[in-house]
Amino acid sequence: MDEEQSFSHSEGEAGEFEARGLRSYFEYRDLGVADATNGAVVAHVIKAREGHNATGQWHVHDCSFQFYYVLKGWARFEYEGHGIRTVKPGDCVVQPAGIRHREIEHSEDFELIEIVSPANFGTRAEDETAETTEA
Repeated sequence: MDEEQSFSHSEGEAGEFEARGLRSYFEYRDLGVADATNGAVVAHVIKAREGHNATGQWHVHDCSFQFYYVLKGWARFEYEGHGIRTVKPGDCVVQPAGIRHREIEHSEDFELIEIVSPANFGTRAEDETAETTEA
């Protein structure tokens, strides 16, 4: 990482969650990493939004790296070419750049940490269906 970095301390008690983006059934809390890395990386906590269910919309992220680590609850995701996966606390997933995926369902307490590069990445909804397989 060639970009200049700065110190950042995101205090848990001060963090606010907001609903945004393609996945309105999740809320996001920014952890300050994008500012600290001048946009090279973004990190946020994502949690299930009360009373909202997954839409199952296929989508792709325009990024060079995406990683998430499950903190609480569970969720079922489908990844093109890799089938349906149930993730639970302690599970770590690296989603290769451009992989088509969708969230099928999640528990009410589902929560994860996600790290993506670059910070300002795009998300595109996909209409076509993929072949479903259980993993």
